[in-house]
Amino acid sequence: MSTFLEPADPASTAAEQLHIAGLHSPSDAVLSVRDLNVSFNSENGAVHAVRGVNFDLMPGKTLGIVGESGSGKSVTSLAIMGLLPATAEISGSVRLKGKELLGLSDKAMCAYRGNDIAMVFQDPLSSLTPVYTVGTQITEALTIHNPGMSKAAKETRAVELLAMVGIPSPRNRLRAFPHEFSGGMRQRVMIAIAIANNPRVLIADEPTTALDVTIQAQVLEVLHTAQEETGAAVVMITHDLGVVAGIADDIMVMYAGKPVETGSVDDIYYDPRMPYTMGLLGAVPRVDVAEKSSLVPIDGIPPNLLHTPTGCSFAPRCPLVTDACLDGEPSLSPVPGTGYHQAACIKSGSLGGDVDVHEIFSAPPVPVSRFDLIPRGERSTVLELRDVRKHFPLTKGALLKRRIGTVKAVDGLSFDIREGECFSIVGESGSGKTTTLLEIMEFHKDQDGEVIIGGISNKQAADAKTKSAMRREMQMVFQDPTGALDPRFTVYEVLAEPLQNAGMDKRAIKKRIMELMNLVGLQPDHVNRFPNQFSGGQRQRVGIARALAVNPKLVVLDEPVSALDVSVQAGVINLLDKLRAELGLSYLMVAHDLSVVRHISNRVAVMYLGKIVEIGEVDRVFDNPRHPYTRALLSAIPVPDPQFERTRERIILQGDLPSPLDAPKGCNFATRCPVFAALPAAKQEHCLALEPPLEAVQPSAAVEILEAGPAPTPDQQFACFFPDGELDEHMLVVHETAEPHAP
Repeated sequence: MSTFLEPADPASTAAEQLHIAGLHSPSDAVLSVRDLNVSFNSENGAVHAVRGVNFDLMPGKTLGIVGESGSGKSVTSLAIMGLLPATAEISGSVRLKGKELLGLSDKAMCAYRGNDIAMVFQDPLSSLTPVYTVGTQITEALTIHNPGMSKAAKETRAVELLAMVGIPSPRNRLRAFPHEFSGGMRQRVMIAIAIANNPRVLIADEPTTALDVTIQAQVLEVLHTAQEETGAAVVMITHDLGVVAGIADDIMVMYAGKPVETGSVDDIYYDPRMPYTMGLLGAVPRVDVAEKSSLVPIDGIPPNLLHTPTGCSFAPRCPLVTDACLDGEPSLSPVPGTGYHQAACIKSGSLGGDVDVHEIFSAPPVPVSRFDLIPRGERSTVLELRDVRKHFPLTKGALLKRRIGTVKAVDGLSFDIREGECFSIVGESGSGKTTTLLEIMEFHKDQDGEVIIGGISNKQAADAKTKSAMRREMQMVFQDPTGALDPRFTVYEVLAEPLQNAGMDKRAIKKRIMELMNLVGLQPDHVNRFPNQFSGGQRQRVGIARALAVNPKLVVLDEPVSALDVSVQAGVINLLDKLRAELGLSYLMVAHDLSVVRHISNRVAVMYLGKIVEIGEVDRVFDNPRHPYTRALLSAIPVPDPQFERTRERIILQGDLPSPLDAPKGCNFATRCPVFAALPAAKQEHCLALEPPLEAVQPSAAVEILEAGPAPTPDQQFACFFPDGELDEHMLVVHETAEPHAP
């Protein structure tokens, strides 16, 4: 377990406090952090990034550190590793097996970094040197800390490490460069380098943030294997509360540079006592819950750490704030009747039990659209795709180019979107999701396939005027609001541009802009600000307002919340739900987070290598996935429920998407399919020879699932010959962890 401590009370020593709590002594810890403080000098003064962090990390245990961006998570880890710039002012104590690390020179720290304590960074592409092979970078870590190790022994160890983290043909891949690996494989290489010398402490800083859910599951499994092989204690830094639910023993929640709640993973998830922790948990959509409820938004932004808070740092955003909360910053205090559960809140004793976080934060009611009561078949079609294709030629040669293959980015897509409906497309990177959006937004008569918007086909849009009119019916919200908004324009100018193009006069434009600001929850006086003066969530609201400026019928959402913190994400998702209901909008959304998709969508399509492999009503697809790929995607999504995660069966897909130069002839998922791997040879030949068509789920199956008596043909189709086949047991993983810590 990990022990969390406040600075020693003058009335009792730390040893006495531990004895009273019945916990381990700090001497048992592999890593002990005491009163860690970090500040950075700026033009406006000192920024207090980390303020008084304390914990003990025991061998073989995992500590999860969670919180919003700017809470001090990564700075804490970099301070422990000695990787902060020389301008940072660091105080406190960091002891590795009793050896003080703070104050050591960079040269002295090199004896520990990569040997006794190692780190896996968030972005493996920038962490790996592009001009050196993977093998060179792994053996470098071995050479520095094992000068007497022979070249043959280092190569053997490097091969062993690559095999341990699941990279196929490890001996051959030693000679490959980082750019020749996929994102998930690069992260595996980073883990291999980190565990090369069997470190005692492994720090993982957002190791899965930029990865697909299937790759994330693979990387988490590799981290679990690495911990078992090395016996290392792990510090997992993440904003994803689902990730730490499955792997952490203890949790430390940070806010404004300081721990605000600490305890076992069960304490934090099932009995949170700090309103901030409760808000974070309430803001997470659940992939395993069909019942619709609004997410909990945490309004406001974290405090400016140029000045030390004089009261509770969370008070400006807390719905339970009173005058007493402003009288000094509360310290971590034991929660009555618990083991080592601590919370920095004067009301922590009254927040246990059946407190409803939705009531505390006044979560809005679930919005109801006027279209929700109309059967789907009776609603007008907003967008329809008929056999849309986008193939890219793959060529070789500088002067005389020759075609060596074809990338089938989109290969025969057909679906429609009705009024008031949110239709989502999910799948791994490279499955064709974004290319599908681009083909829809292109709206060109020479496209391969037909795109129909509002009853008018792209084949009929021959002139620019018709195209412009059609594009007004469909607007887009991009993934990165910072890159989508012109930094030279004020918000007023950003919103006025599409209105000016539509021919509106100045008075009408000003009125419409004020309406839009109110619609997306921004203050009217914010129109004179520039995009860099807003938070990420506010910038995304400006992007949504711009998309709504010309009253479109369909809004295309390209990963609209993936770049946002979970608390900000909740507010944007609630806003999208509200706008869909109030304005009767339809959405086409691309997302990799299936939890978000389930929360906001009515229908979903699962794409793999340019094709739809399963499509239908979102609850049917999520509760009864028929295609093995859909089942793998859903099993890979972390759920913020420790008990569920302990016994959950996860399908780990082997390998990456196949190369377009070596595309399968029959079912394109066969090379990674866990059902295919368990089939007899005759059935495997059937999968390899024929491509399965999309087929509807039989009504009888739907009746059995829903237990609702006779039912019409269900809104669900899948492309698989053997949807009920047994899964290959080698691709299933269940981590049966120990029982929760006893108080």
